[in-house]
This record gives sequence, C-alpha cells and structure tokens, in this order.
Amino acid sequence: MTHTTADRPTRRASGAVVPVLAFAGIVVAVMQTLLVPVIKDLPTLLDTAPSNATWVLTSTLLSGAVATPIMGRLGDLYGKRRLLVLSLAVMVVGALVSALTSTLLPMIVGRTLQGFAMGAIPLGIGLMRDMLPRERLGSAMALMSSSIGVGGGLALPAAALIAQHSDWHALFYGAAGLGVLAIALTLLVVPESPMRAEGSFDVLGAFGLSTGLVLFLLPITKGSDWGWTSGTTLGLFAASALVLLLWGIFELRTKAPLVDLRTTARPAVLFTNLASIMVGVSFYVVSLVLPQLLQLPTATGYGLGQSMVVAGLLVAPLGLTMMFTAPVYARLSAKYGPKVTLILGMLIIAIGYGAGLGLMSAAWQSLVISVLLGAGIGLAYSSLPALIIGAVPASETGAANGLNTLMRSIGTSVSSAVIGMVLANTANNVNGVAIPTMHGFRVSFLIATAAVALGLVLALFLPGRRPATGPQLRASSEEDANLRRATEVLGGFRGRVLDSEGTPVARARVTLIDRRGRRAGATVSDEDGSYALAIPTGGTYVLAARATGHGPLASSATHTGGENAVDVDLPLPGTAVKA
Repeated sequence: MTHTTADRPTRRASGAVVPVLAFAGIVVAVMQTLLVPVIKDLPTLLDTAPSNATWVLTSTLLSGAVATPIMGRLGDLYGKRRLLVLSLAVMVVGALVSALTSTLLPMIVGRTLQGFAMGAIPLGIGLMRDMLPRERLGSAMALMSSSIGVGGGLALPAAALIAQHSDWHALFYGAAGLGVLAIALTLLVVPESPMRAEGSFDVLGAFGLSTGLVLFLLPITKGSDWGWTSGTTLGLFAASALVLLLWGIFELRTKAPLVDLRTTARPAVLFTNLASIMVGVSFYVVSLVLPQLLQLPTATGYGLGQSMVVAGLLVAPLGLTMMFTAPVYARLSAKYGPKVTLILGMLIIAIGYGAGLGLMSAAWQSLVISVLLGAGIGLAYSSLPALIIGAVPASETGAANGLNTLMRSIGTSVSSAVIGMVLANTANNVNGVAIPTMHGFRVSFLIATAAVALGLVLALFLPGRRPATGPQLRASSEEDANLRRATEVLGGFRGRVLDSEGTPVARARVTLIDRRGRRAGATVSDEDGSYALAIPTGGTYVLAARATGHGPLASSATHTGGENAVDVDLPLPGTAVKA
C-alpha cells in the first residue's frame, strides 16, 4: 500500500467557496439540457439522419457516466480541486469544438468531451466535506447536489431564447464562456483539499467499469431505434452483465480498487444508490413531458400553444425551487436526519406527479407542477450526499459521491429511454409527423409516480439516525465546530500535533494504521493542532503524522477498547519553514 501525504497546507476556506462550487456544478449541468430546444432540428442542422443525430445527446450521457466515478477517485488520490479544474477545462475544449462545426462527427467528439465535466459534482461535494465546518456543511452539500437540477432547469429558457433569436452555435460559445469563468473563480477562491486517499489509481478497474457502463447504457439510449428485442440490444445487455460481473470480482480482489464494493454493499450506501436511480427517473420525466405539452399547438385539443421561450420560463421554476430548497433541507436534516428528508422529498414528488395527472389543461398549471416537483426533487437530491458521506471514510468521498451521481445518471438514462418509447408508441401520426398524445403524457406521469413509490420503499430500508450519546454542542463558528468534532471521538485517540518547540501544527495529516499495516482512519489537524481519530476495535496502532516543513513521525499507541479516548500528542521533528 502506498501512503501519500497532504499538499502544502491550504488557506482557510472563505465564504465564497460554496457559491463558487455550486456555480461550477450549475455550469456542468447546463450541458445536459443545452440542446433540448433544438433537438428536433438537429438532423437538419447537422445534415444527417435522425438516428445519427441522437448520438449528439447519447455521447454526452455515456462520457458523463464513465467520467463521474473515475474523476471522483482521481480527486481522492491527487487533489479534488485539481481534478475539478481539469473537468471544467475539458468541457470548455469540447464546447469550442462543437461551436466550430456543423458536421456530425466533430460535434459528437465535442459533446463527448463536454460530458466529462459531470465529475465536477462529486468533486465539489468532496471539497466541501474536507474544508467546511459542520454547521455549514449540510446546506452547502444540498446546494451542490441540487445544482444538477438547477443548471438543467435554468438552461432551458436561456437556451431557448438564444436558439430562437441567434445562431445555434452561440449555445456552445456561451457554455465555453461559463466554463472559463468557473475555472477562474475556482482557482481564485477554492483552496485545494489536503485530504488524500492511499494507494494508486486502478487502471484496469477504470477500464472494466467504463466498458461495462457503455455496454449497458448504449442499448438503453438506442433501444428504441434498434428494437428492444433485437440481437444487438440483447447482446449488448448480456455483454454488459458479463463485463460488470468480472469487474466486480476483480475489484474485490485488488488492494486499491476504483470502487470499494464492500463499502458500497453497506445498507446505508446500497439503498441510497438504489433510491438515487428512482429519483433520477422521476426528475427527467417532467423535463421530457412539460416542454412538449406546452409547445404543442392548441389545434390538437390538449396542446397549450406556448412559444419555446415561454415554455422554458414555465419549466424554469423547477430548478429555482430546487436551489431555494437547500437551506430548508439543512434545517430539516439537522433536526430529523437525511433519511427523513429523502422520504419527505419523494412523498412531495409523488404528490406532484399525482396532482399533475389532472393539471395539464392550462399553462399556469405547469408552473404549479414545476414548483411542487422542484421542492420534492430538491429535498431528495440534497439528502443523497449526506447519506453517502455519513457512511464512507473521508478519503473515499470523491469516489463514493461519483458512484452516487452515476446512479442518478443511470436513472435519467432509463427514464429517457422508457418515456421516449411510451410517447412514441402512443403518438398520433398526422401527415407523417408523430404527435404526442395526452394519454402518453399521463402514462409518463404514472411511470414517474411508480418509480418514486419504489424509491420510497428502498428508503425505508436505510439505517435510521443514530441517537446522540453525549452532550450536544451548538457550533456557531469554525472553532466551535472543530471542538465538537474532537469531543465526539469517545473511543479512539486524540491529542495535538506539535513541532519541536511545542507550537501547534495546523493541517497536519494524521493516519491511523492497524497491526496489519492497513489504514484504519485518517484526519487533518485543526488550527490549534488538535486531532481526533476513532478506532474500529481495541489494540495497538501506529499514528503517522506529516506536515509540510516538518519531518514525518510514526508513534505506537495502544487502546484497550471501550468509550474512553486515549490522549496522544504527536511531536513532529523540525520547525516550520517560514516564507
């Protein structure tokens, strides 16, 4: 096993970190709905067949699904901010490639590069966990997690306005500009996390997961064109199952896996990821149904006859409500726990789709549906990272949240395929043009309701919130939050990291190693040098400490077990090198 150290201690996170990271998440999410206003025109714009034009959307989906867990793991190993900037830079390059072409193949290449930016969401959540005090973490992660929906919702009216009044390539130039702004703000405001996972990057695991995901998602996105019972579709599904099975066996046997499947199998992680798929399904249904219903001509008898821009504005509250739900989630979660807020969010989604079955006859009713579903999806999305982070070690947050984001992407992919098939099979053919029907819209809402109901059942299996075992401290500042983290470690080691002159060393990396040489925990010392590490069981451990400007230290310590903390100060050799 390779032990890595933290980078140079970073400056304290400023208050601008959260909005900057959330902005980066919104920019990335914009790429997912950027082309929605011109989907029907893509064959003409690219001078290609409709079946070929769909690759412009499919390529982004596939690359995003592959990149999300890989970028999360690379961030854990080599620095989350570094990989966040890299993700955004690849997106900018992809946007410029698409902006400069009107032919199919370069457009697919550009859209593939844009999909790699989806890894920014879990990287941002990981940065927040590493840097923010606990009293700010809940609402910050909620906003970051919801940025997927916020960006998608806000992009619809903006993209529609641009597409209606300008050349459609301006969409990509605008996206590239937003990406450059996000990179600049990230470099100026967001410090690098000192947390590093141990081990090396699992290249074979990344290749196996990427291959399995492509083989699985490709028939889902193209099944309607190829036929769901065709040899190509069924063959790809079978190949996907085989590859993912072999990948899972390999990951269980490797020392430094891309995805820790044993951690993923914990009930708190497993049922959160399964529920995430259902939330992803429900989120995408409204994005597919309402814009079409609003833009269909009134001559159909049920279409609402709105322009592309007005339709986008009526759906935009979906994303805005998700954004404003973040502080509400933080309060509810602090009092009742993220499991309760996840269940509450899915209940609201179910109510929204249920009410939507009878609210499709006027434009203002679409606004009501958007707000109601935005509140429910916002609560549900905000709960997911808190559930994941509460169940995995700090050094695995990037990879774990990357996998969770992947589960949501799988949900939206399945939703897109199933709803697309439903709307196509229930459409009326008028002069060679397929017109979606009200029956198809209502069946789509029923499918979303069923998905949420299944998600509710899965959420009930999540472990409940653990009751507090000691006095509750109310944190009103970063120092109070650091003190609370230290006093919460009842069974383990705690103390201070000091230099040779007895001065506290902040941001020192402290790693707990068991008698078999395996990492049992890791943390970073606070501003006053204090650290705290829980232990899995009593025994003899090695506490290894490192900090920039100091020599390393390895100290043996024994804990007999129980709830008492053993105080161990860690004196690092040498004094800090002053600039």
